[in-house]
Amino acid sequence: MIYSILGKTGRKVSRIGFGGATAGLKNYTGAFDPQKQADREGVVAAIRRAYELGINYFDTAAGYGDGASEEIFGEGLAGIPEEEIFLATKAFPTDPKKVRASLERSLRNLRRDRIDLLQLHGSYLGPEVGREILREGGILQELKKLRDEGLVRYLGFSIECQNEVLHELIACGEFDVMQIEYNFLFQHPYDPYFRCGSLYDAEAQKLGIVNMRTATSGIFQKWIRLVNPENTFDYNAALIQFVLSNPLVDVSLLGMRDVEIVEKNVATCNDLSGRIDIAALHERYS
Repeated sequence: MIYSILGKTGRKVSRIGFGGATAGLKNYTGAFDPQKQADREGVVAAIRRAYELGINYFDTAAGYGDGASEEIFGEGLAGIPEEEIFLATKAFPTDPKKVRASLERSLRNLRRDRIDLLQLHGSYLGPEVGREILREGGILQELKKLRDEGLVRYLGFSIECQNEVLHELIACGEFDVMQIEYNFLFQHPYDPYFRCGSLYDAEAQKLGIVNMRTATSGIFQKWIRLVNPENTFDYNAALIQFVLSNPLVDVSLLGMRDVEIVEKNVATCNDLSGRIDIAALHERYS
């Protein structure tokens, strides 16, 4: 397994992480029901195989199936010492009291006394939510209390949009990790030609950088089927290699529901010959 250092946390983490959305959301990117025992057992086996192959970054959320993903992760990671993995979950940024209650429930689901990273769970974080996070006595202050009590080690946020709130969260200097959408289709966070974008901003603040939707959550594949219905090429490895080629990304999350997919993704991660020079790819003149 290839490893990196997760920003200012200083923690050694696997370049690919086990993403929990596909473990908790029904029929997300394929047929799956977290309430079906056979489906759950497939993910549990995948988690254990991932650990055996050197994956140590595991990311889930309370919002993935109303705790279902966390419960599956708790079963899959049972018995593994906390110092051997980096475990992250998320809470919705609603109000401070709800963040604490969410974490307490997550700890029960995960069968842990504490976790490494608690992230604010966002898709679009608007100005009102941003103010609620950063205000005196707001959500960030509650997160810091949870950290000071030893329930979490690090603080982070996840976000899928590029807006002013994102840049405020980066610039405030209070977070350790940023989880953001970045892939072959959604390259907005990183422009190596102009050397700008939120990945550069986060790197300047020494945040750990984790990307989600590494293989585009099936969107690229849908587009291929539209423009070339007869195509049979499996683009997943190429899509993963594109993101792993980014020098600023510490961990690329991948949803994995069975052992075979885990083994394929680990092989892709370890295949350094598949990496590309992204900066050269963006050169306009040669």
